[in-house]
Amino acid sequence: MIRFWQMDGAGRAGAGTRLAAVLPAAAPAADINVGGELLRVLFSLVAVVALIFVAGWMSRRLQARNRPGGRRIRCVEAMALGARDRVLLIEADGKCLLIGVGPGGMRTLHVYEGEAPMEDDPAALPAVPDLAQLLSRWRGKS
Repeated sequence: MIRFWQMDGAGRAGAGTRLAAVLPAAAPAADINVGGELLRVLFSLVAVVALIFVAGWMSRRLQARNRPGGRRIRCVEAMALGARDRVLLIEADGKCLLIGVGPGGMRTLHVYEGEAPMEDDPAALPAVPDLAQLLSRWRGKS
């Protein structure tokens, strides 16, 4: 029971009236298992991070899915010419398109008939020496 004022002995509020609220006694604080709560929070954090990775993996997997008829367009090669400009070699329906892309938009630079032009002989390119060969050359010069 809550009383908001105190009465004098005659049943009327006296000059020394004071507000007094009699509240039920507070229940003792329950023991909190700090280790268990910390473990629950860490598990929840790991679960959320795992869900983010699973969503990213599913997104990539669904985007890379081939259509039943196969792909008719593919990017053969791309080369950056500057910070915002690049040249793309696109193969579409048996034709190759050389496309320039920049801040102003896209423009077809050249159309090749047939397949994408390949390099004459990949073996003709100079071989890139491995690290051991580079170190032996460097030691020989010093």
